[in-house]
Parts: sequence; structure tokens; C-alpha cells
Amino acid sequence: MAAASGLGGSSRSKALELLRTLPRVSLGNLRPNDGARHREKRRGRGRYGGRKSGRGHKGQRQRGTRPRLGFEGGQTPFYLVIPKYGYNEGHSLRRQYHPLSLKRLQYLIDLGRVDPTQPLDLTQLVNARGVTIQPLKRDYGVQLVEEGADNFAAKINIEVQMASELAIAAVEKNGGVITTAFYDPRSLGVLCKPVLFFLRGQPIPKRMLPPEDLVRYYTDPMNRGYLANPSKIPKARLELAKKYGYVLPDITKDELFQMLSTRKDPRQIFFGLAPGWVVNMSEKKILKPTDEKLLKYYSS
Repeated sequence: MAAASGLGGSSRSKALELLRTLPRVSLGNLRPNDGARHREKRRGRGRYGGRKSGRGHKGQRQRGTRPRLGFEGGQTPFYLVIPKYGYNEGHSLRRQYHPLSLKRLQYLIDLGRVDPTQPLDLTQLVNARGVTIQPLKRDYGVQLVEEGADNFAAKINIEVQMASELAIAAVEKNGGVITTAFYDPRSLGVLCKPVLFFLRGQPIPKRMLPPEDLVRYYTDPMNRGYLANPSKIPKARLELAKKYGYVLPDITKDELFQMLSTRKDPRQIFFGLAPGWVVNMSEKKILKPTDEKLLKYYSS
């Protein structure tokens, strides 16, 4: 018994000596060991007091039986209430016309990028970096707008696809001529990038006629349409001059009358180049068809 008590006393003394050497520990200086990772408390099933796993009490949210996306509790959903056709019908097929202001046009003329002594169309405007046309993205040309009409002072013969009434008046007030014309996407691509087309060695195609919804616009002399009756255009020019109160210049007595009176054929794409002609860029020649069938096909 004495030996046992002695053994117990020695072990007790060793334990007390060990406690004296250990550092004092309190709630204020407790911290994890260096390099240790904190174990996140997850709301699992039955772990760390989870119970409901963060899903709450009962219902679809707890049981994981939520309905499909877009379900509105049994009533007619939103995407079925809104009509399929209406205001946005054919939105992916609508034609786009880039606005070209008279201020921008005067700026190009003042810089010398555009020559006002020559007829202007999309070829000159695109080469002067005045507009950017992308036929593959539903671009159908340029719309001339009236911004800068008070400061516009150039005398030009310009062809655009759309034009506002005030823009037409500003051009004709200075003795100029404006024409609105339609180009189908293929002809528009040829007109905007003629050099790339000429390098292919293909004949110049015929320009297509406008679709049914644009026939009225391009046959109206008030819009200066290229399909309008030429005898009605002088009357329309005079009516517009009376409306805005300016004196209409007589272009027949102008020294640039030949340039101002130059117009394209309804089937023609370029000024001075007829459909069916082939432009040889390497030899700098123009090849014209002689076969009767080709002449009949490319005739207007």
C-alpha cells in the first residue's frame, strides 16, 4: 500500500510540474494554430444542428419540387398574353437608313473629300468616309436630314435613298438637285465597294425595282423620287419654294446645268456605266456586250 501511494504521489507531482511549464490559456488568447484551416459550419442534414438544411418549413422550396421556369401559378403566362404579331412584326426585316446631315455634308465639301462639281451618290459618300453602309445588316442607304440647313451653301447634284422636306428645300434653295432612289442589297454592296467588285471581272448587274411598300414613295414628285414623272418635278420644286419662302434658281441657265441634270437610269447603278458592262482594272478598259440576248437582258 505504501508503494502504491508513493507511485501515485510521484505521478501527481509530475503532472503538476507539467502544468506549471505549459503556457497560461484563457478565452482571450485562444487562436488556431499556424496553417490550420477553419472548418465551415455547413447546414447539412443532421450536422451541426442543421435540421431543415436552410430550406425552411414545408412547401415546394423545402421539398425541391419547384415548378418550371416561367410558371405563374396556373394563370396564363406573360409570354402567351402578349400577342405574337403587332408593333414588332417583321422587326428583323425592317430597312435601316443612316442619317446624313447637311452639316456633315458641308463639312465633307469644305475639306475637299467630296467634289461638288460632280454628281454625288453613295460611292462618293462612302469613299469620303461620310457614312458607313453595311448591306448585310439591313442597311439600305442614307437618309438626308435637315441638321445644318441654315449653313448649307453648296450647289450639288446628289442622290440619296430618303430625304426630309426641309433637307430637299435647303439643297434646291442653292440651285442644287436632289433625287431619292432605291437600291437592293446586292446593288448597294456593288455601289459602296466598286473596286472590289470590278476586280472580280463580273458584269455590272441591273438594279432591282423597289418593293411594293416603297413604290408610292419613289413615284411621288414631292419626294423627288427617281420613278416620278419628270414633268411634275418642276411644279413640285416651285411649290416647295413657295412654302418656305425662297426664290427658286433657274438651273437651265447655270453653267453647271449638264452636271445638275445628270440622272441615272432606274436600272443603272453607277454614273456613266450601264448594266452589263465589265470594267477591266488591270488593262483599264471597259468591255461592252454585243450579243443581242445580253443587250435585251440588260436593257432598261
